Amino acid sequence: MKYEIEGDNLQVVRILLDPEEEVYAEAGKMVYKTSNVSMESKMMGSGLGDKIFGALKRKVAGESLFTTHFMAQDAPGEVGFAGDFPGRIEAIQISPAKPFIAQKDAFICATPGVELTIAFQKKIGAGLFGGEGFILEKFQGEGVVFIHAGGDFVHFDLAPGQQLEVDTGCIVGFDATVNYDVQFVGGIKTAIFGGEGLFLATLRGPGKVIIQTMTLSKLRRELGLMAHKSGGEKSGLGAISDLVGGIFSSDD
Repeated sequence: MKYEIEGDNLQVVRILLDPEEEVYAEAGKMVYKTSNVSMESKMMGSGLGDKIFGALKRKVAGESLFTTHFMAQDAPGEVGFAGDFPGRIEAIQISPAKPFIAQKDAFICATPGVELTIAFQKKIGAGLFGGEGFILEKFQGEGVVFIHAGGDFVHFDLAPGQQLEVDTGCIVGFDATVNYDVQFVGGIKTAIFGGEGLFLATLRGPGKVIIQTMTLSKLRRELGLMAHKSGGEKSGLGAISDLVGGIFSSDD
């Protein structure tokens, strides 16, 4: 499979499929496809029990019960996928020795050899105060997965024992070898007046870590403040803020 990621902060991944080659995606992420690329919705899992259990976990996590599978028929084809808001797309190589864990809703699409499961945090601190709660996405198997998150990406390759402290909402993903927990910020004054929240995520190597510069929740908050400061005017910047804020708060 060949692919190309185009764009800046409104990126699309263009996937070129050979005949009978397949890719699967989160529902609603497709932007376009050539006419010879077929679509079919499927429940994930190898057997009926796996499919039902996987569907239940995805439902609890607020994800779609089905993924959509795309296959080129008779000739090469192309399909494009994108995220739902401004941000970056990254290709992650998955192997049996290198599973990857990502924030909830990061998944866009993957090759068939990649297994997507919903992972629940086992550590109480990370689960209660980790931004997205207990829910993460885990990718394992063999192939390529494409993930999306807001803003720009910053990459770290942590050495064994090396530690990184991150705003809990800014973690895009990390290798399964990375130890993840959430800790209280030292000092009551810093926690109350520091403007960085009460908790920070602690990531300890070895392994790769990706963080994002802008979260969807921060974008919503800033747009809301801009709309409020506009004093109710429906022209100029205020109108744009109201419009964009409405888009990001929509259930559709």
